[in-house]
Amino acid sequence: MSRVAKSPVKLPSGVEIKLDGQELTAKGAKGTQSISIHPAVEVRNEEGELRVSPKSESQQAWALAGTTRALLSNLITGVSAGFERKLELVGVGYKAQAQGKVLNLTLGFSHPVAYEMPEGVTAETPTQTEIVLRGMDKQAVGQVAANVRAYRPPEPYKGKGVRYSGEQVRRKEAKKK
Repeated sequence: MSRVAKSPVKLPSGVEIKLDGQELTAKGAKGTQSISIHPAVEVRNEEGELRVSPKSESQQAWALAGTTRALLSNLITGVSAGFERKLELVGVGYKAQAQGKVLNLTLGFSHPVAYEMPEGVTAETPTQTEIVLRGMDKQAVGQVAANVRAYRPPEPYKGKGVRYSGEQVRRKEAKKK
């Protein structure tokens, strides 16, 4: 039985919910997003809270109810406040520059890397070694951050590379003579 599904999703002020069959649409300050709900799960809007429950008592239905509740929570947070992911560039000559929908990266390769931002995700560079990704969709923001990090993940000897803000990189000792 899912414990996650048992807790309701509170609707902040300024967020409108429209439930049309198995399609739930949320509208907030950041924009509009929708999610399709699995047929084995039931969603009810009760007094400013969304309650998720399985239609049957099977283990799979409870698991789907917990997943749906987590997705709804992310949807509500996304349309009201949005999501943000910060990346840091560590290394001599490593720098980033956001120009419209393109993120230009200099990561020690013989060529610059131009990463095209997908729809719904924006990038800012407060400094040359910081990247701030923002968007409504938590999955999309996280995937863009993982794609940018994959160009040059942090290496264990000097710690150079692209890392998430606050990420601890385990350092290895250099080879001894």
